Amino acid sequence: MNEGTARTVRVVVTGAAGRLARALLPVLCADPLVDRVVAIDCAPVEFRHRRLEAVRGDIGDPATLARIEGAGALVNLAAVVLRGRARETAMRTTNVDATKALLAAAARLRVQAIVHLSSAAVYGNGEDLAESTPLAPLAGFRYAEHKAEVETWIAREGPRAVILRPVAILGPNAQPLLRRLFAAPCYLRLPDPQPRFQCVHEDDVAQAVMLALHAARRGEAGTFNLAAPSSFSLKELVTARHRHAAAVAPGVARAMLAAAWTVARWGGEPGWHRGIERSLTVDCSLAGRMLGWRPRYADWRAITRSRRA
Repeated sequence: MNEGTARTVRVVVTGAAGRLARALLPVLCADPLVDRVVAIDCAPVEFRHRRLEAVRGDIGDPATLARIEGAGALVNLAAVVLRGRARETAMRTTNVDATKALLAAAARLRVQAIVHLSSAAVYGNGEDLAESTPLAPLAGFRYAEHKAEVETWIAREGPRAVILRPVAILGPNAQPLLRRLFAAPCYLRLPDPQPRFQCVHEDDVAQAVMLALHAARRGEAGTFNLAAPSSFSLKELVTARHRHAAAVAPGVARAMLAAAWTVARWGGEPGWHRGIERSLTVDCSLAGRMLGWRPRYADWRAITRSRRA
């Protein structure tokens, strides 16, 4: 956070044991204007640094909310993406109820800079979508529905915040489901033109968070798409790795994924599966103009090849 003042800040990060946090925490702790990072999560935070204080706690607990008092910034990464065998009500409690309480508490305690991580999944489908596009998450894709609900609440009565809407985040710490999807030896047999998609590297999202904190400290707010500029079809993605990849009929793929979810709660709720049959690409020019964001990883081939070091 390269501010024109020497005043340092304490930054609270929720969801600090999550995958994106593994890329963000080292960047935050290396910033000379960050005095301390309070990293909150129910799970242990693996990263260690002299400026970092790891706190075990749920964002819905009053004790956790109390840790926000006196902070200069809040970065909310906490969310349940895939609920597995957990109850749907538990997923909603974290993604909607506790998230609203967290953001409301930050506003009440006058935290100067609030950054909330949402998702491009709030759009559902479409091509070259701007931030003004109405939210239409896929029915049954609970994570996207929850993100859209919180965004609607923020717009209506929530705190002044910077909202980031990344597409699929890849990199060394990528969600395993995305890794399996992108490494599959088969693709959906769909008519041409093939649906187009985007991804973004975790390091570029971490950079966007830092730029968003800078903007929020200036008193700015807004919503910004995040994606690498190149797009791809799933057919291109798969055949780039598997020259003789098989094409699978959509009905067969849906049946297999639904069975995996029903039997083992694997792969996430079936609602998201329909999303890979239609394009989802976003326009990120606003993030470039307003935040100065320029993704370092521009080619989807380089991003999808990223591996854990």
